[in-house]
Amino acid sequence: MTQRRDRSAPIWLFDLDNTLHDAGQAVFGPLNVSMTDYIEQHLGLSREQADALRLHYWRRYGATLLGLERHHGVRAAHFLHETHRLPELERALSMPKRDRIALRQLPGRKFIVTNAPAAYAKRVLTELDLVSCFEGVISIESMRVFGDLRPKPDARMLRVVLARHRLPAARCVLIEDTLANLKAARSVRMKTVWMQHYLALAVHGPEVGLAWRRRPAWVCARINRLSALRTWGARWSDPHTDTR
Repeated sequence: MTQRRDRSAPIWLFDLDNTLHDAGQAVFGPLNVSMTDYIEQHLGLSREQADALRLHYWRRYGATLLGLERHHGVRAAHFLHETHRLPELERALSMPKRDRIALRQLPGRKFIVTNAPAAYAKRVLTELDLVSCFEGVISIESMRVFGDLRPKPDARMLRVVLARHRLPAARCVLIEDTLANLKAARSVRMKTVWMQHYLALAVHGPEVGLAWRRRPAWVCARINRLSALRTWGARWSDPHTDTR
């Protein structure tokens, strides 16, 4: 009986920003400024042009870096290092204590899957005292498919990540604040949880202004606190429960 539960237990894949912590003011605002600074300096554009290009590539590719790498020869490692310095990061981070406790008590394997660089993810997890909660961090540096950078929401990358870590898709649950990423995860047979705790106050990101009280077909569950995952995990692990 124990072995059956182990084989069916959920494997939790967590986004980082605005899923585990409030990144709205602490990260996204300063990061947007930093990216615009980088584009202005390295592409020789005006401030207005640089900001417009940052937004254009973000909307077109889901990540500004993809456009810069594909169309301007920008080196990903250099861009990520320069734009994620964020000297005030640790001071600005916040996470509800109840969520931190719930995460530590949540049974099962846990990974971070983030479009941010590994060094940034390590800083955030260290400051929030969550490093020991996770078996691994899958960052943007490891999201290449046949040499091309394919961050979330690229379904091809998700398949490669699952294969690389030997994670059965049917047992994986992606917890995210971004609907496009959840849709991609559902397309590869993962279960999906839409974390909405930070959406109401968000001023940055693709979900701003969205009717977030609805539940799209590719979202298995909506939550506002991480403690709710334990209930959902028990339900999904029950072989008699229909979770299609």
